[in-house]
This record gives sequence, structure tokens and C-alpha cells, in this order.
Amino acid sequence: MTKALFEPFTLKSLERKHRIAMAPMTRGMSPNGIPGRDVAAYYRARAEGGTGLIITEGTTINRLAASNNANIPNFRAPEAIAGWRRVVNEVHEAGGKIASQLWHQGALRQPGTGPNPDEPSEGPSAIEGVAQAMTDSDIADTIEAFVAAAGTAKEIGFDAVELHGAHGYLIDQYLWTQTNRRTDRYGGDIEDRPNFGADIIRGVRARVGTDFPIIMRFSQFKLKDYSARLAETPDELERLLTPYVDAGVDILHASTRCFWQPEFEGSPLNLAGWAKKLTGLPVFTVGSVGLKGADVADLIRGDVSTPQVAGLDRLEERMARGEFDIVAVGRALLTDPEWAN
Repeated sequence: MTKALFEPFTLKSLERKHRIAMAPMTRGMSPNGIPGRDVAAYYRARAEGGTGLIITEGTTINRLAASNNANIPNFRAPEAIAGWRRVVNEVHEAGGKIASQLWHQGALRQPGTGPNPDEPSEGPSAIEGVAQAMTDSDIADTIEAFVAAAGTAKEIGFDAVELHGAHGYLIDQYLWTQTNRRTDRYGGDIEDRPNFGADIIRGVRARVGTDFPIIMRFSQFKLKDYSARLAETPDELERLLTPYVDAGVDILHASTRCFWQPEFEGSPLNLAGWAKKLTGLPVFTVGSVGLKGADVADLIRGDVSTPQVAGLDRLEERMARGEFDIVAVGRALLTDPEWAN
């Protein structure tokens, strides 16, 4: 193995001794949205296991239709915020750093679910029987809810925030033509569809200041459509990401199912590699890192989940070439908290 994974990484106030991070993974183990002592112990174990930066499971903002499960943690109730303060303290005591992932499920939330089942689901455009279109007031309130959550995250000691803009959830729904049929400044042309996410970034930056890192997670695929694509060419990807860059994002987290798969024909670069090439920003790569097996179909279905550290040559070679900067590990860290060590 080369030394690429174990080189230090510094960005603004975020300093780490190596390049291994924990990917965000929904657990649904916070009753009434409140992360308890067991949640703090779960994250502390990964910090003690050597993980440099932990990104929390998706944590919903103060928007009534943001969540489909009352056991998903939130950033709304005082008790939940106190629970997250405990998590942060435990991770810091174990020598780790931690970022809060802020989340709104949008139209992927099935009506009648979550802590507020009577509240209608919402998205950029109406979907009959599923979600209503967000009004200008809804958009403004949602942006402010993201901003307020980010401000609280910084106040209680998180080291960064990640905005969940991937997998078909709300921010991503604004990027995708199939879910965004708006004709105002938040829809229409490819340059306008990122404005919702960019306005969130801009508001968060104003709230948290210049030295607090902001991460944006994005993807081509959706949870209900692994073949979906926001961008068919590098030019289209650049046009989607540029508004995020201009708004002040610090790191891009390019979510893929398999990190080794090329994103566009004619180049070996994966999605993270293209994001770095097009924007110049540091990037996370993620996707079946550290899992046994070479059958892509099995990995995508999640059938292969035994962690291993052998066979990471391809990852390290690409990192050594500068294709990406940080490696996010998901399922391997679920079963082995000591994976990084």
C-alpha cells in the first residue's frame, strides 16, 4: 500500500492526520428524533477506531415534512440538540472530528409517515398523490431551516456541516428535470436548477463564517433509480456544480455505488475525480470501499458487506494521482469500527 490514505489533510479549521472518513448512513435509532447515549457510543467507537472524520447520519432540519421516520434524529427539539452535543463531546474526547449531515427528504417522504404524518410532503414540483409544490414562502423557510441548523451545529461544537444534496432528496430534486418543472429562478435551465442548493450554501456561509467547512453531497443516481443521471457530459456537470462553488461550498462529496467506475466515456475519472477537475475543490470519493468481492451487481444490491483492507491498491493509486482527496467508508465501518486502525 502507498502512503496516500495516511497523508494529513487540512482545510480551514478542519485538520486530520489521514484521509479516511466515515460516510453518513441512516440508522433510525433515535426515538422521537433524540440521539441517546447509545448513539454517542456508536460514533465514539468509530473515532476510537481511527476514523479521522465522521459524517453523521442524515439529521432533519426544522421542517415538519422533512422526515419519514420519527426515529431519525432531528435538529429541532432542544432534547435532540442536547443529544448531539453529547455525541460531539464523545467523538472529540476520542480524538475524532465530526460533521453534521443536514437533511430534508422532500418528495421521497411518503405521505402519512414520520413524526408529523398529517403534514403533506413537499418538493420543487407537485407529484399527484405524493407531494405538493413548494411556494416561495416554503422555499424561504426551508433555506432558513438549513441555515439555522448549520448555525446550531457550529455552536454545539461540530467541526463541519454537510448538506445532503444527493440520492433524490430535496436539494437533489431541484437539480433533476424529472422532479423539477418550475419556471422561476429555481427551475428551468441547467444553470438555474442548482440555485436552491446554492442559496442554502450562501445562507449557511453567512451564518457560520468563513473558517467553518461546508460540504455538499451530490450524486447522479437516486435511491429509486440507480441509472438516473443529472449530467450526461462533463460540461453539464460543471454547469450544475459551478453555482455551488460560487456560493461558497468548501468540499464536494461525490456519492457513487462503486468508486472505481468511470463517470464519463473516454476517461477513467470517477464522479469525484471529475468534480475536482472541474471545480478545483477538494472532494470525497465513496462507494463500496473496503468490501470483499468484485461483482458490481452484488455490491450495488448490498449483498457483499464483509469488510477488508486488502485489495485497496486501486483506491490508493487513484488517490496518489490526485483524483480525490478524502475516502468515505460506509458499510465496512458498520461492521468493523476499527477498520481505519
